[in-house]
Amino acid sequence: MKKDGHIHTPYCPHGTNDSFHMYIEKAIKRGFQAITFTEHAPLPIGFIDPTPDKDSGMSIDQLESYISELEKLKKEYNKDIVISTGLEVDFITGFEQITTSFLNTYGKYLDDSILSVHFLKYENDYTCIDFSKTTFLEFVDRLGNPMSVYKLYYKTLTDSITSNLGNFKPKRIGHITLVHKFQHAFTEEVHDHEDIVAILNEIKHQQLELDVNSAGLAKPYCLESYPPPSYIKLAKELEIPLVFGSDAHQAKDLHQSYNEISTLL
Repeated sequence: MKKDGHIHTPYCPHGTNDSFHMYIEKAIKRGFQAITFTEHAPLPIGFIDPTPDKDSGMSIDQLESYISELEKLKKEYNKDIVISTGLEVDFITGFEQITTSFLNTYGKYLDDSILSVHFLKYENDYTCIDFSKTTFLEFVDRLGNPMSVYKLYYKTLTDSITSNLGNFKPKRIGHITLVHKFQHAFTEEVHDHEDIVAILNEIKHQQLELDVNSAGLAKPYCLESYPPPSYIKLAKELEIPLVFGSDAHQAKDLHQSYNEISTLL
């Protein structure tokens, strides 16, 4: 099935106002049989968003409207394409119980969701590692070197994969090499092959899916998919279910690099 399983929406506070219809009509035109809208879930109660505009997740006040609007769109387009309601849920160290409570409340309304790591806890605060090159490099300086950041990322990612977030825990793990987003912003080469292999083996062990995310190809300091092609091939050999995701935050980026990635799926 031709599917894009990682799509953002006009409910994204750091995205665009491109309408649901723009995304859906483009997907139909491109011959996709299924799409999942995975808006950034509201951040856990008590978590302070470290980004300047505090716009990493949708407002909890908008969530019911988001779900309701998608239910209407499913009926409107039921003869043309399968639309799934989803969220991209953040795994944040220290907020596991609150996230579980959130999923227990809203999980029954979701068809297909993603669990991702964007925030890393170090000492007593959090950093959004994909916010900007400046933020990432400052975090590298704080921890001492890029490898320390990578190790912390993969440790947090492993915790997300093995976490018990209840019956509605998302079944797909998002962009597992997001830490590569600014890899070309520093000269030091980081060797994380064993870490990525371990992540894939844990995803296999936990019987979860992999978000094969093309967004990194468009990032000037990344220039590769999340994960890179060799690990997509390894995931396939491990028989991990693979789901393409464009991670589009505007309609023009929908299905970005699909033709390039699809040959690996």
